[in-house]
Amino acid sequence: MAQSLSNILVHLIFSTKDRWPWIRPEVEGKLYAYLAAVCRSCGCPSVLIGGTQDHVHILSALSRTATVAELLEQIKKSSSKWIKTKGPEYRPFAWQGGYAAFSIGQSNVEAVKQYIARQREHHRAVSFQEELLRFLTKYRVAYDERYLWD
Repeated sequence: MAQSLSNILVHLIFSTKDRWPWIRPEVEGKLYAYLAAVCRSCGCPSVLIGGTQDHVHILSALSRTATVAELLEQIKKSSSKWIKTKGPEYRPFAWQGGYAAFSIGQSNVEAVKQYIARQREHHRAVSFQEELLRFLTKYRVAYDERYLWD
């Protein structure tokens, strides 16, 4: 085959440092738009971005030349610098050190989009920690909870 083609979709999840509620209504929409722009600039266009005050979900295509780690490094580094310019109250902002990434088949795109779109409703009953543990179990990711949270 003369071309290199791919359609790799990833569901990325990461929180603010110590799950501090930094993603306030006055910056939320602009932050999500900024995250989408970073994804695009990395050749990994987002399908949907959403979350709550303390974490973000991104459903994105993964460029055939990008790694998940490179994409997340750019997303977190750029957006951290950006949000710190939104006022003195955001200067201490930080993302958590790690992230979770799960592969998504094309047949699950609509379900993941609906899940991301309903984050506010979902988190009235489930904490971020509970949510992440459920994903790790669902996708059979081995982890040591002593090192899961920062």
